[in-house]
Amino acid sequence: MKIRVGVFFGGNSTEHEISIISALQALENFDRDVYDVLPIYITKNNLFYVGNDIGNIDKYKNISELLSTSTRVVPINNGNTLDLMIYPPKTFGQKIFATIDVAFPIVHGTNIEDGTLAGLFKMNSIPFVGSDVTASAVGMDKYVMKCVLKDNDVPVLDCILANKNEFETNEQKVLEKIKTKIGFPVIIKPINLGSSIGIKIAKNDSTLLEALKNAFMFSPQILAERAVTNLKEINISVLGDEDNQEVSECEEPVLSQDILSFEDKYMSGGSKKTGADAGSKSGMASLSRKIPANITAEQLATVQKYAKETFKCLNCHGVVRIDFMIDQDQDKIYVNEINTIPGSLSFYLWKAKGVEYKDLLDKLIKLGLKRKRKQEDLTFSFESNVLSHVNIGGSKGGKM
Repeated sequence: MKIRVGVFFGGNSTEHEISIISALQALENFDRDVYDVLPIYITKNNLFYVGNDIGNIDKYKNISELLSTSTRVVPINNGNTLDLMIYPPKTFGQKIFATIDVAFPIVHGTNIEDGTLAGLFKMNSIPFVGSDVTASAVGMDKYVMKCVLKDNDVPVLDCILANKNEFETNEQKVLEKIKTKIGFPVIIKPINLGSSIGIKIAKNDSTLLEALKNAFMFSPQILAERAVTNLKEINISVLGDEDNQEVSECEEPVLSQDILSFEDKYMSGGSKKTGADAGSKSGMASLSRKIPANITAEQLATVQKYAKETFKCLNCHGVVRIDFMIDQDQDKIYVNEINTIPGSLSFYLWKAKGVEYKDLLDKLIKLGLKRKRKQEDLTFSFESNVLSHVNIGGSKGGKM
């Protein structure tokens, strides 16, 4: 009997469209002899839809029309499976659209990749692919991630945190803090976004103010850190769980400016492409890149070492991509950020190492099922008669 896999994508995120590209790309590569695969689209209002056209990229040019020909469903816990109930419910006829055995989230960005969707699956006791709630949340929060890694001797650039209320109350104070503690050039980032959204480099007071205003449009907190001027960016993927980790080939993105931009990542249509199509349809696979990266054997060993340590330190699961910065002036390597659900699932980095996309997806599903089996051996309840002694009446109430 085939395993029924629900591929969830979309959601209320600035990276909504990138998620669609990543997911539909993956849908073309599942082993259909082993898996029954159902695409489940999550709207920007976090409503779930299924239907014949949900897996057709061309239909997303007109979302309203797509939804009008699709079926809204609500995920309902059915033991160790998840029923997709038709909503609004029908008085007669079919009430359950489909039942899935494994959830496979391919989502990007705040409000969905940050553990929100993983929490839904975990609460409903269904096996799912990818990192758990805590790892997803920490991976999304750049400041918390840096604190955890730094505490575990993984090299990261020093940074400072600023919040929107502080900035709106006293712009000059925030500017002076950044200039004093970081200096120019400085890079300003929203604390919890990916795909290079909201990121700018500031080289003077006016561009710093502009960068802060831009970043605060996307997040109530921002990160400021030194901008590495003679920079080489290196990306690597890690696949596995707490028991075993494998590393992919390294890539060196080709930058069109000082930092890797959204356009570089998803709209470059560069000369080095790995996938069926170029440009935005291929997501991260369309990025102009060098594979393998042009780095020394010593640098490669360092990147691989810290990639595995980052994966283990954050307790990641499944496939992630970890982005590194090499300061070529100081010959130092830093972890920049982690993507717990990377664009295109980083399949192109594994393909460069001889792992086909179909096999990558198979490994990820097996890892999700393995985790579920291990969790079933744990105890999540504690028998006690405490309720027999609780009195919620009277002025004291039931607070203990």
